Amino acid sequence: MPAQTNTDDPNGVIVAAWRAESARLVGALTRMTRDVDLAEDLAQDALVAALEQWPATGVPQNPGAWLMTTAKRRGVDHFRRTDVLRRKVAELEHAPGGEEAQVPDLEAQIDYIEDDVLRLIFLSCHPSLSADSRAALTLRLVGGLTTAEIARGFLVSETTMGQRISRAKKTLAHAHAAFELPTGQERTDRLDDVMGVIYLIFNEGYAATAGADWMRPDLANEAIRLAGILAALAPAEVEVLGLQALLELQASRMPARLDSDGAPVLLEAQDRSRWDQTLIRSGLEALHRAERLAGRGQPVGRYFLQASIAAQHARAERAEATDWRRIAALYDVLATAAPGPVVEVNRAVAHGRAFGSDAGLAVLDALGEEALPDSPLVPSVRGDLLERAGLHAQAREAFTEAAGRTKNEGERAILRRRAQSA
Repeated sequence: MPAQTNTDDPNGVIVAAWRAESARLVGALTRMTRDVDLAEDLAQDALVAALEQWPATGVPQNPGAWLMTTAKRRGVDHFRRTDVLRRKVAELEHAPGGEEAQVPDLEAQIDYIEDDVLRLIFLSCHPSLSADSRAALTLRLVGGLTTAEIARGFLVSETTMGQRISRAKKTLAHAHAAFELPTGQERTDRLDDVMGVIYLIFNEGYAATAGADWMRPDLANEAIRLAGILAALAPAEVEVLGLQALLELQASRMPARLDSDGAPVLLEAQDRSRWDQTLIRSGLEALHRAERLAGRGQPVGRYFLQASIAAQHARAERAEATDWRRIAALYDVLATAAPGPVVEVNRAVAHGRAFGSDAGLAVLDALGEEALPDSPLVPSVRGDLLERAGLHAQAREAFTEAAGRTKNEGERAILRRRAQSA
């Protein structure tokens, strides 16, 4: 193993190493054992060994290699101890390309390892799983989050989340899900599922659907990290780069989304000097790379278009400088590329800002009263448009209706405040 070094906070290093390396560990071990449940157990065993040994012996110079070597040795011990499929021992000890000898030097096999991470992402988002199960399993296997962390993020008990993750693994086993990268149309479909799960995780962190917190930064930040991993693994995909750009540009506003008292602040009232300029630069760079690919003929979709919209906000130093006509045009394209009621509601906002409240209300009215019946989105936007049109009594009614629909306490407080001031 690599030489040891001391550190003032070995437990902090362990947590950081686990978060950075867990996907590679579980991915490589799944490839070797063809058993995702066993792979996760072996990786967890290596983590426990680190927690026991590193505080006393010091942190290895290459923590990831140490964890990989330890996990593989535990795998060899497992197959020997259980006397199941003895040939697996030979596979683990003599992996293709002399892998056992190369494990301490992960740089020498980075392409292979990263392929394992991509396989793991696709496996976590297998079509046999529900959207919620995909999100939970992705956070567990690829994100390296504990069951308790995932449960807190989605406001369920640790027991409930543990059962959900366990059922997801059993579903994969029963479906005989292959640990291989899909090809052709299946790859295209699965990649969209993967991006959808990452976006779901981000949205729950950026604007929580329920509970006392307006945002859950840990979930949003984990989604950004996953999007970055996916962009590094699929750098020639317009939509993957679009997703990375979208998440980074939206997340750049998070420091300004709460005031000094912890109350939510809406977009147009935010102090834009507090927006994270590092995230904005990174997001705009990812969007620029996507634009270059699109210029060579690659088709664009929902994430690229939404990132292009977010970029309009990011480039406006003041709310009054926002190019709402450009945003409205982009939403018109998005409504064709990815039609749906949420897109139409946001298109109503854009048209209302660009062309006046009546134009926005016309888009909203075309949706029909049955659209998003349990969501506060439609009445809250209607209230905003009515207030801008000077129809204050109707705006109060709409904001009050929206407040009654939301399950998030921060959003409810905003809507009640707007109802009172309309």
